[in-house]
Amino acid sequence: MKSFALPGLALGVATSATQIDGGQLDTEWHRWAGAGGAKDGSTPARAADHWNRVTQDVELLVELGIKHYRMGIEWARVEPSPGQFDPEAIAHYRGEVAALRAAGITPLVTLFHFNLPGWLVDAGGWLGPDIKTAFGRFTRKMVQELGEWVDEWIPINEPNVYATMGYLYGVWPPEEHSLRQAVAVMQAEAEVHIAAYQMIHALQPDAKVGTAAHLRAFQPASAKNLVHWLATRTGDHFFQRALLKAMNTGVFGLPFRRPRGVAARRYYDFQGVNYYTRSTLSGSGDQVPANSAVNDLGWEIYPPGLIEVCRWVNEAYPGPIYITESGTCDNTDSFRSRYLYDHLAQIAASDLPIERYYHWCFTDNWEWAEGEVARFGIVALDYETQSRTVKDSGRFFADIIANHGVTEQAYVRWVEPQQYRTS
Repeated sequence: MKSFALPGLALGVATSATQIDGGQLDTEWHRWAGAGGAKDGSTPARAADHWNRVTQDVELLVELGIKHYRMGIEWARVEPSPGQFDPEAIAHYRGEVAALRAAGITPLVTLFHFNLPGWLVDAGGWLGPDIKTAFGRFTRKMVQELGEWVDEWIPINEPNVYATMGYLYGVWPPEEHSLRQAVAVMQAEAEVHIAAYQMIHALQPDAKVGTAAHLRAFQPASAKNLVHWLATRTGDHFFQRALLKAMNTGVFGLPFRRPRGVAARRYYDFQGVNYYTRSTLSGSGDQVPANSAVNDLGWEIYPPGLIEVCRWVNEAYPGPIYITESGTCDNTDSFRSRYLYDHLAQIAASDLPIERYYHWCFTDNWEWAEGEVARFGIVALDYETQSRTVKDSGRFFADIIANHGVTEQAYVRWVEPQQYRTS
């Protein structure tokens, strides 16, 4: 039996402003990519030109039957200089969320998805003295302006990824290689999340505010090797568990320091989980087990890990779980339907309170350091013409939504012909 039902799961898609909007802006990513940072030499100035194609994209969401849409705000657009907000940019976002609501689509809005405006970068970014004041001002303005249509918020997307990629591994801006700085960024992100959670609830008492944490299933390369075991426990703690605990509960353990004035209590209304892969450790670097299924970026495809991370999250932080991102780089759409099937099947078989699944992503987009090459969308994007074409995986996703699960016919049509490639 290849069919299964998903009666309590709402399906949606996720995007981020920098990755789809397009436009010549002053952000940390435009600066970095403009200096040749992306592998293919591209910049986010083109992306999916969503800023000029909102109506078209909302119509496409409706065509696919999507009722939940996670989107981001480009901070540099709405606040191009400190404390100076652009009324035209704000009106644009007001129009977008109003259009989504009118189409029966619930927006989940992310305030920070790796996208600092240039003026805040110049002031030190997440390590500077202005970050808390600036983020608070930005948060207040967005809730005041968009709150008529938006009552679901994510203050910060994947704070652990942003800190490690930019400040520890140095492959994203600002290309630092400092454990101390990476920890300091995470500390600031946790404190800012807590402050934003409190501010949003002060402005919107019934709002839903949560994290969107990048979580991985961690395992040792050899379960009998003490070094591998210690590396796994250390990586798991420092990459995700310590930070999530600080953000969700206000309890700051090692490697963080307890900030003044932060009470230990609940700072989440839902737990957002971004899940893509598993980390297999023998030392400081990830490995991919031999003969594992992998995507086009070489990431291991490990569907059981989705439930593994959700289970420990649910035990530690009870409440609704939203899969705020899950997807794969599949440039030819040759295994994405199987990826969707395998991950949704894990949810269908679980007893966890998983209420939503947002596929990453809606259209192909500008994928940070990978540039325009990596394709994650269920809608194909021609960057030259900006034409959109629904992929087979998009048709499969729409069919799942329409039927509240996977039918036998859908499995035979879209899943059965597909196979993963292996490492």
